Amino acid sequence: QVGLVESGGGSVQEGGSLRLSCVASGRTFSRPVMAWFRLAPGKEREFVAGINASGRDTRYADSVKGRFTISRDPAKNSVSLQMDSLGPEDTAKYYCAAAPQAFVATRHQYYADWGQGTQVTVSS
Repeated sequence: QVGLVESGGGSVQEGGSLRLSCVASGRTFSRPVMAWFRLAPGKEREFVAGINASGRDTRYADSVKGRFTISRDPAKNSVSLQMDSLGPEDTAKYYCAAAPQAFVATRHQYYADWGQGTQVTVSS
């Protein structure tokens, strides 16, 4: 099992930026893939971005391509999500997740471990 702790959420105006971070602990070697999902009121959980162990394979939701960047620091067992050009549609609780398979999946069922989430609110 892997513990995940997110940080970096907050409130920002439209067009602003935020950087989310997630630190993993425990059997991190068993979770090569890490990702960010988000959940907004009245909506289903949505894949945002994911990254594999080497960092060479990344995937993004179409809604965030070109605005969000995922990266990881293996030495710190952490993954970050740089979010730029934020809009009200990005308002949600963002969750860090870790998966045991080697490929970056977009379906939440593939992810075994989840953080508690961090709130991101974008005002217009």
